[in-house]
Amino acid sequence: MPFAVWAGLVVFIVVVLVLDLTVFNREAHEVSTKEAGIWTGVWLTLAVAFGIGLWMFRGGDYAAQYFAGYLIELSLSVDNVFVFALIFGYFAVPAIYRHRVLYWGIFGALVLRLTFILIGGALLEAFRPTIYVFGAFLLYTAYRMLRHSGVEIHPEENPLLRLLRRVFPMTANYQGAAFFIIENGKRVATPLLAVLVVVETSDVIFAVDSIPAIFSITDDEFLVFASNAFAILGLRTLYFVLASSINRFRYLSTGLAVILGVVGVKMLLSEVIHLKAWVPLLLVVVILAVSVVASLRAAPAVEVEDEVSHVPLGGALGGMHEDTD
Repeated sequence: MPFAVWAGLVVFIVVVLVLDLTVFNREAHEVSTKEAGIWTGVWLTLAVAFGIGLWMFRGGDYAAQYFAGYLIELSLSVDNVFVFALIFGYFAVPAIYRHRVLYWGIFGALVLRLTFILIGGALLEAFRPTIYVFGAFLLYTAYRMLRHSGVEIHPEENPLLRLLRRVFPMTANYQGAAFFIIENGKRVATPLLAVLVVVETSDVIFAVDSIPAIFSITDDEFLVFASNAFAILGLRTLYFVLASSINRFRYLSTGLAVILGVVGVKMLLSEVIHLKAWVPLLLVVVILAVSVVASLRAAPAVEVEDEVSHVPLGGALGGMHEDTD
């Protein structure tokens, strides 16, 4: 893809992120389900419009690869939503500040994903058998997801969080929407920065799964990044739409495991079986539809709030002022 097209996509992403922070969400506020639903629709429309543009200028196969990658990334993002809910519950983050954490978390995720994509693309180009490593890893991830019995988070064991508390002293309570404040003439961190570090770290884990999955659909780095970018841009508002009802999608993780297993096998057999671009797209759509319908027809699972240990803020951040090694 020409450099001008890459630059255009990056400029578009930067512009919408700046507008989000400076115009649409200048003041910290609690995002309502209605507001989140409207913005989720906006991001979905932009993603579809981008795919239609690809269809018009590059053809149906090219657009089908984008849509398949986008659907995989979007569906895997639902797991992110569940983890975000656990993190916010663990740190007792006030609802009014959650959008700010997710905003900067998504910004960092885009930079991280682009780095992973360029590295992955370079590995595949320099050493083609890397695709078999990716395929085997996806099969292992699918197996692990099928055996998965629950999500646990242990921020106190996060190495980046431990490093943060060594570098910066931290206030005991939230200080509005600030990540840093000046206290007694010194810059100190707030608990909101600790939450951001944990959110960013969780995205690293999800990126390790999702990037190889999309490379199974296409080795075009532009398509991989575009599908990631549009899915991640809508992830913030998707959290506010799904956080209170994520328990209803009890079979979605099974569907995601099947998808990862299918794309893992496709990678391992890439030199033997060559599928049209629309075939993976159709498989992803069917698997997601079946898992969602099965989930909605089943009895609700345990509420997310019931699974989160709502520890007091002091307990969640215990030991942040001094190292316990």
